[in-house]
Amino acid sequence: MKKLLFLAVFALTTAVTYAGGYRVSLQGQRALAMGHTGVAVVNSAELGFFNPAGLVYLENKLNVSVGGFGVFSDVVYQNVETGDFARTDSGVGTPLYLYASYKVTDWLTAGLSVYTPYGSSVEWEDDWAGSHLVNNIDLAAIYIQPLLSLKLNEYFSVGGGPIYVTGSVNFNRNLNRTLTDIDGNRAEVTVDASGVSNWGWSASAMFSPTEDLRIGFNYRSEIILEAKDGDADFENIPNSPLTPFEDTQFDAELPLPAELAVGFSYEFCDKWLFAFDYNMTFWSVYESLDLDFANPNIPDSQNARMYEDSSIYRFGLQYETNDMFTLRAGYYFDESPVQDGYFAPETPRNDSNNFTAGLSVNVNERFAIDASFLYSRFKEIDASYDFYFENGQAVPFSGTYKSSAFVPGIGITYKL
Repeated sequence: MKKLLFLAVFALTTAVTYAGGYRVSLQGQRALAMGHTGVAVVNSAELGFFNPAGLVYLENKLNVSVGGFGVFSDVVYQNVETGDFARTDSGVGTPLYLYASYKVTDWLTAGLSVYTPYGSSVEWEDDWAGSHLVNNIDLAAIYIQPLLSLKLNEYFSVGGGPIYVTGSVNFNRNLNRTLTDIDGNRAEVTVDASGVSNWGWSASAMFSPTEDLRIGFNYRSEIILEAKDGDADFENIPNSPLTPFEDTQFDAELPLPAELAVGFSYEFCDKWLFAFDYNMTFWSVYESLDLDFANPNIPDSQNARMYEDSSIYRFGLQYETNDMFTLRAGYYFDESPVQDGYFAPETPRNDSNNFTAGLSVNVNERFAIDASFLYSRFKEIDASYDFYFENGQAVPFSGTYKSSAFVPGIGITYKL
């Protein structure tokens, strides 16, 4: 019974920590095409995410950017010692965004940003070797942010505003490696939490010492999402005093870490623009996840995660071919926050190399069509998760993971 209680706790832990281990960098077509740079690039309302201080430099009275992406990912797991092999069926994720800005005066601009930095899914094959850790998970989070951008003088501006976050998570896994009901169906647990919300904030600045050079800064605060009275549903549980599981509720907290972005852009040869961003995500705030169960038969639990702060290095290039077409390309290197021994298959990601490209087509003076493409290649890794226990003994789950993803995107820019 103690063993099964711990496994139930671990099931809930992995469900909520999915957001902590996976960050979706898909917040705008023009930025993504340039390696997802944007903290010092003034070319659309996408600044509402990358650097609100830059909104005041947009020339038009009204600027709107809206779009979305299709995320096609593939993860392969293999253990050559046991012969186990599995591949995810991740389907198609659809991160979306909407940015709008309105120039109130020459020195003040108001804006609104809506985007989905956490929104993806992972689905492994039924009864694969790691089904006691995860079968499938679906995660969604929506950020809504009103903004102000203020020009202090000819060279310097500031911006930012409050952030409201609302999200949900659904997670399923087998209860352990062997437990079944009388008909041979694997015992499993599904956890679900929706309407999880809280507030944060962002602050930014932009410095333009010359017409060709811009320097940007953006900070997004840590946000703690508190899941209250989430549902835990147990299925296919044997009718035995040793397995006294019944549906219950749980409370948990998830820290979405603070993020810092700094960078610059430089325009040269009239039609070329180069951009560089450095992003730091403060994952070290995520040391453990504490769970509080409504059912007194299930003890509260503290689960160490011990993530590390991680960096992303971004490079982007833009070329204006003529009044109708603008071409873009980029690259970024993304570090994983997961330490050795904590590599769980519900977040099968590692350090990655990411290659991007895209273009804008100016249909007329007001409308433009923006398109982008991202190819992500994650470093092949031999990794393990060392915190699964049976009979009080750790039973590591290890293997080789190969991951990749390609992400096409399309959007519209409108200005008036």
